[in-house]
Amino acid sequence: MKIPLVFSPDQLRRIQLTQLELLCEVRRICKLRNIHYNIIAGTLLGAHRHGGFIPWDDDADVAFLREEYEKFRSACENDLNTEKYYFQDHRNTEGYRWGYGKLRKKGTELVVAGTEHLPYEQGVWIDIFPLDFVPDGKTGRTISNFHCFCIRKLLYSEAGRLREKNRSLRLLYTLLSYIDCRVVFEHYEKYVSARNRKRTQWVRILMFPTPNKEFGYRCRWYENSSDTVFEDETFSGIHDYDEYLSFKFGNWKVLPPLKERKQHKFSRIKV
Repeated sequence: MKIPLVFSPDQLRRIQLTQLELLCEVRRICKLRNIHYNIIAGTLLGAHRHGGFIPWDDDADVAFLREEYEKFRSACENDLNTEKYYFQDHRNTEGYRWGYGKLRKKGTELVVAGTEHLPYEQGVWIDIFPLDFVPDGKTGRTISNFHCFCIRKLLYSEAGRLREKNRSLRLLYTLLSYIDCRVVFEHYEKYVSARNRKRTQWVRILMFPTPNKEFGYRCRWYENSSDTVFEDETFSGIHDYDEYLSFKFGNWKVLPPLKERKQHKFSRIKV
């Protein structure tokens, strides 16, 4: 794995402004096609605590309930400004191993250390997350969480075999990476279909860690949105933001200590 770069405050700000541009493109398409979305996670936190990006944040997050995600994905095929941007997920990008999409800007690079060998273009991105229904009961959500964990680690193995610092885990990821990801994604898509047969009160991003003891989030948070100002632009954000942010981050109004202000480690940056 290449030694990660230490990027400057100026580089970080240029990354953020490029991601803001990508958020505006999501908003444009969603308005055009009447698609419901929300800015979430650290992006929503940044909007309400900082008025924009968290000062040290280097990504941005948008979420859709599954039906709306599929509408957005389809809309990108016809409505996306392909002179400037491109959308990736496992269905349109060979070698892509994540269970959610990314919108990227052409002519840029933002490569996470340890993923240089993955066989697709990696421009500056924002994450485009689908939200799928999970059981209302805590036991069912716990079982679902373990199922998701297993699929996620199988998909991550191609990157984990280089990025993981623990030698034993690196060996395990190396062995798992020999499993054809097409087989894994075939199972994943069947699981997505099964999860969305019944509408429940809880949802989650299946292929992204859910670091809370409930293993999910209230569906109503994503259904009820309101205008949210972020970097002097207005986006659709979760209306009950205090309840959501408190659930996700605890006392979200207080800045975390320096050691908890995490950033990605990049090996190539071109903005």
